[in-house]
Amino acid sequence: MDQLALLFVMLLAALVSVPVGEYFGLPAPVLMTLFGGVLAVLDFVPTVDIPPELILPALLPPLLYAAVRRTSWRQFAANKRPIFLLAVALVFVTTVCVAAVAHAIVPGLPVAAAVALGALIAPPDPVAATAVAGQLGLPRRLVSILEGEGLFNDVTAIVLYHVAIAAAISGEFSPWGAGLDLVLSAVVAVVVGLVLGWGANKLMDLLGDATLQIGLTLLVPYASYVLAEGLHGSGVLAVLTTALFLAEYATDADDVMTRLAGHTFWDIIDTLVTGVAFGLIGLELHNAIRTASGRWGELLGWAAAVAATVILVRLLWLMPATWLTKRLHARRDYDEDIPVGWRETVVMWWSGMRGVASVALALAIPLSTKSGASFPDRDIIIFIAFGVIIATLVLQGLTLPWLVRRLGVRADSEREKEFETELAVRATKAARRRLREIEQVEELPEELSEQMLRRAFDIGIRISPDMGEEERREAHKQRARRLKRVRKIQAEMMSAARHEVLAARSEPGADPEIVDRVLRHLDVRSLR
Repeated sequence: MDQLALLFVMLLAALVSVPVGEYFGLPAPVLMTLFGGVLAVLDFVPTVDIPPELILPALLPPLLYAAVRRTSWRQFAANKRPIFLLAVALVFVTTVCVAAVAHAIVPGLPVAAAVALGALIAPPDPVAATAVAGQLGLPRRLVSILEGEGLFNDVTAIVLYHVAIAAAISGEFSPWGAGLDLVLSAVVAVVVGLVLGWGANKLMDLLGDATLQIGLTLLVPYASYVLAEGLHGSGVLAVLTTALFLAEYATDADDVMTRLAGHTFWDIIDTLVTGVAFGLIGLELHNAIRTASGRWGELLGWAAAVAATVILVRLLWLMPATWLTKRLHARRDYDEDIPVGWRETVVMWWSGMRGVASVALALAIPLSTKSGASFPDRDIIIFIAFGVIIATLVLQGLTLPWLVRRLGVRADSEREKEFETELAVRATKAARRRLREIEQVEELPEELSEQMLRRAFDIGIRISPDMGEEERREAHKQRARRLKRVRKIQAEMMSAARHEVLAARSEPGADPEIVDRVLRHLDVRSLR
């Protein structure tokens, strides 16, 4: 098996892991990590040879962009305090604690190298958190906090990592310089993200076609990441800023086809790239086995100690941080998402899995210092990092569904249903309001006006069947049954039309482009 064949196997496994994970109630990223680990111990599977400096730029931009599309700037603004406590403060605390433990237990490990280890394993993985949390039916407030933490903690961790690596290479460290680097990195990233978001928004209007617009959304995250990194900013924060800008300002309510096709396209990208990313984590078992040859007991002990530190620090930090957030929330009546009760706090704690970013940062550690000497204990740092990633991702990922069921943490379905009904009412009122505006300008027949009024009500009741009084709901059910029968017959008619047009493709003298154009028209008609 060569590298290209291995890539196709990973892509196929990424697709298969989704239904398999749903069947067994396990997160697909965890299954892909286990699958990669199985491949790593097979003799005929080659060692993955990807330049470390390409892993983050290749994998993170599309994954981050896909994750941001599921949220909004409003959520980040409302949850800025919980996100700060988790994405910034907790990353600093975890880095310090891990560095202290690693420096104490690993003989001869320099402080700067220990800090680099702490920084690269400090941030929980945004992809793992959202992928796992999204399948468990957790309350939306928990998912919002986990998404915000996962998306912003990489910014802090990567800056700390670069500062620690620079200190290890040069032997010099300046706290003021590190703080200035953090601020400048954030400023540059935000500016780049806003400029590219604005430019992409204008370019989408110019392109017009849905296919071209969706293609642009694939290029923009990469452009934002690479440009920000080239200007010594945070590529992760730049992608987040660009994605949030486009989510707020590049959405046309009437551009139905672009929105539907865009959602489908990014769901595919998210599934494939996420599967490959976590499969690569498992494949790194190759290098871990080579590093631990003859030293298994010692290295596994160090990795277990660091993993226990990471897990314990998160718990000890979340308890007072959650209490403080609740106090401030109650005192100032902030409109933010916070955990409710100790059960949700425990679920948040156990959701702190490490993943793609940690692997990429570990593999990106330089081979040598400025003096030409080997980077201190590079292989040991990578082994410990890999051990922590596997311990958190596999152990926590496999047991999180059980823990959620055991604690009885579920989404507030009543609240979600109320909000859905509220949106249905607003949609209906907007449709009826527009109908009245049209009636003031145009003279509509009474029969047509009544028909349109019923359709306006149907807009809402199709979203929320519980909306409206019993008599109108029953009338809607009768119309829905008739409509279902009509649609079934219409679907059969459209199917016959599509088969006839498609058969013409193989007829002599038929122009396939014209056939495809007619077929697309029928497809769009069927979709509507």
